[in-house]
Amino acid sequence: MPVFSTADGVFSLDGKPMTILSGAIHYFRTHPDQWRDRLEKLKDCGFNTVETYTPWNLHEKTPGKFDFTGMLDIGRFLDLAADVGLYAIVRPGPFICAEWEFGGMPADLLTDDDLRLRCRDARFIERQARYLQALLAHVVPRQVTRGGNVIMLQVENEYGSFGDDKVYMRKMRDVYLENGVDVPLFTSDGPVAFYLRSGTVEGTLATGNFGGHVAENAAQLKSLVPEGPHMCTEYWCGWFDHWGEPHHVRDAADAADTFAQLLDSGCSVNVYMFHGGTNFGFMNGANFQERYEPTTTSYDYDAVLSESGDFTDKFFAFRRVIEERFGALPPVRVKNSEKRAYGKVALDGCLPLAETLGAPVESAAPVDMEKLGQSYGYTLYRASFETFGEDVTLRVFNVRDRAIVFVDGVRVGVLYRRDGGERLAVGGLSAGRHTVELLNENMGRVNYGVHLRDPKGIDGVAVNDRYIFGWENYPLPMERLGELSFGPYRACAAPAFYAGSFEVDEPADTFLDVTGFGKGFAVINGFNLGRFWPDEGPQKRLYVPAPVLRRGRNDIRLFETEGRSAPFVTLTDAPDLG
Repeated sequence: MPVFSTADGVFSLDGKPMTILSGAIHYFRTHPDQWRDRLEKLKDCGFNTVETYTPWNLHEKTPGKFDFTGMLDIGRFLDLAADVGLYAIVRPGPFICAEWEFGGMPADLLTDDDLRLRCRDARFIERQARYLQALLAHVVPRQVTRGGNVIMLQVENEYGSFGDDKVYMRKMRDVYLENGVDVPLFTSDGPVAFYLRSGTVEGTLATGNFGGHVAENAAQLKSLVPEGPHMCTEYWCGWFDHWGEPHHVRDAADAADTFAQLLDSGCSVNVYMFHGGTNFGFMNGANFQERYEPTTTSYDYDAVLSESGDFTDKFFAFRRVIEERFGALPPVRVKNSEKRAYGKVALDGCLPLAETLGAPVESAAPVDMEKLGQSYGYTLYRASFETFGEDVTLRVFNVRDRAIVFVDGVRVGVLYRRDGGERLAVGGLSAGRHTVELLNENMGRVNYGVHLRDPKGIDGVAVNDRYIFGWENYPLPMERLGELSFGPYRACAAPAFYAGSFEVDEPADTFLDVTGFGKGFAVINGFNLGRFWPDEGPQKRLYVPAPVLRRGRNDIRLFETEGRSAPFVTLTDAPDLG
């Protein structure tokens, strides 16, 4: 069997030096029926390797129950890559960052207040080890040493920017070895001394992540890892977007020039991202440096391929760089997918959220989402309070992440974690008892840094600085919209669900324009496309992969929270990322 090695300061395959030309494609951000298309485009661009993270929180949605089917069939993804002629680098984490919800970790970890993340805590290590054992059963047989195409695996991810627990890192390394990994292991961190020295562990290759300043960053990496080989494991050719900020774009010529400098410096390279894809469902993460900033549904990343897999100027610029250094490439074989504008889709059904509520969970104080047995979506909190004719100020403590507040069924304001603030003045209340409701949305758990522990909910509500006790908690995971029974379209009281259908003669990629709606998410044929928030932007439309559609009737469901709706949505043939 082939032997891939990092010995003697070089990457080599069967004793022959190898420059790794890798591109990141995350199987879980791309519809499985489109995997081959994206992989063939990576090969046509001149790359020899594909890199992917793995999402623990999708593979183990329920503790102890693992899913490696459909969109999560990593074995099939790796086999397709091999069939295309690509080697593979797998980065299981299990923490992956990746602008992915909670950095890929399952939300149920947050039900244990004493469990500590990403350290030697035995409970955390036990959970990770159990997941890795299940995952590696699909990866280990596909190592090059077993006749497959996997050449390297990563231990943890950018650990040097989070902690310095070497005991933990050794234990994680050993889990890989105990489960049959015999290809090289590596770590990746920012190419500075503090990060690299904190994030590395014996028996692994230290690599760097950076998007520019090649002379400086490559020199630092080489000085800290003098023995080599050297690799930029994340060359950031673009960047991701947060809601409420401009769409990021990097000039193709500049990105290609940096790519060329990296190769000329003697580094192997993994381009992050070659194809970004989409944070379908509620899987976008969030950052928290100075403030909370959730990531958009689109993970286009201004990558080498667009969100829908189309060639960009970067594709041809990067291909030229590779040809100039490694020789002429065969002609590009794969084409962009067809895009269709199916037009307006009438929404003929409406259903207020209030008519769908089941039995609540009763508690003294509001309960965090995770402790209600819920990972994603929304939670409705309801309680009553008494006034004596005085002016009222509601104070909501520690909103995570966006709470719409109603008093006696009337919307009185919104508290959004990003913008700070916790007080709402409520006027005109008569003496007596009143009902307060808060619809709280998990807009994405923090995926990087010291604020990683990020349970969702509210800590409490006070009226004129007196706590309210006696709450009804309604978990709203939004997983079975197909079971809802809709009445005719009308101006539903927000928040509400909307329904419609449309006919398709031939499925093709399309984009959902929700102009006229405020904020919410959209589902087609049971597939959650993700969140929309066109007024906040920058993203205005949601990508709809062709395989989500079917010939004949297709069903669409929307959930909207702001009381802004229209009698139709539109399926158009172009994206709008702002």
